[in-house]
Amino acid sequence: MAKQTTLEEFASVFPKLEKVLLEHAEHYKLAKQALDWYKQSLEVNAVGSKCNRGMSVPDSAATMGWMTELLQAFFLVSDDIMDSSITRRGKPCWYRQEGVGMIAINDASMLESAIYTLFKKFFRTHPRYQTEIGQLCDLLTAPKDVVNLDNFSMEKYRFIVIYKTAYYSFYLPVALALYVLDIATPGDLKQAEDILIPPGEYFQIQDDYLNNFGLPEHIGKIGTDIMDNKCSWLVNQALAIVTPEQRRVLEENYGHKNKDKEAAVKKLQNELKLEQRYKDYEEKIVGDIRGLIAKIDEAQGLKKGVGARSSTGVQPRVVS
Repeated sequence: MAKQTTLEEFASVFPKLEKVLLEHAEHYKLAKQALDWYKQSLEVNAVGSKCNRGMSVPDSAATMGWMTELLQAFFLVSDDIMDSSITRRGKPCWYRQEGVGMIAINDASMLESAIYTLFKKFFRTHPRYQTEIGQLCDLLTAPKDVVNLDNFSMEKYRFIVIYKTAYYSFYLPVALALYVLDIATPGDLKQAEDILIPPGEYFQIQDDYLNNFGLPEHIGKIGTDIMDNKCSWLVNQALAIVTPEQRRVLEENYGHKNKDKEAAVKKLQNELKLEQRYKDYEEKIVGDIRGLIAKIDEAQGLKKGVGARSSTGVQPRVVS
């Protein structure tokens, strides 16, 4: 495998890719104002994260790594609009920034199309160019205006987490690297999937936990899962242990754009000791993940360091 990429080395590739994308846009004779807008959207939305996804792809495919970051940017801009989120990475969400508004919908589409532009520019001669890497799944389990806790379950939650977060944030970057290096054997792809899906689940569960128990100044955003009627890990854990009276509290207060109702749900979560329940889960899953990494068979090219590197995103963190 190629050597691991440092954040500084990975970041140094982006200006070249940005130049390619802007030159491609210029072919459509866009006005300077539109080009400047596109440049700002790329820099605000694609740059600034920890780049855990992109850096899971080795040096020889840093361009592919930035394509996964563009994919993440596309999802985040879109999700923030759909969730009416307030902040992202400690700043107002892109659609909430001055002068942006619903233009962000078009910006999200442009971030997505940038991926295909780079594919064509840098990988059209690669033997794996035509490989379909899968369609990513994002499910709407709970409309914001229709609260029905009977729709929630841990089985449904786990399905959403695997296909919304685990596959594209953890498995996809490593699978891309294996394909680019032409060592994507069925055995290594299966190993990568088995090892990287659990950290992906953990990452999302941690995010759900921080959404409620994390401080906005530490996690870089204001948690809105309760008001947004999200099928989160916390509400599913609560539903598994509540008394009938406590369930009524959830039914009366969950999923409403009301601070007092949100506070009532948070009070119940504290009564149910969900913070300790999360810490118990975290202790177990970290041990399980380390065990999976230790068992990687390196005979065909997949290295233990890739599993460890890809799992860094689920360690305690300040911002996503």
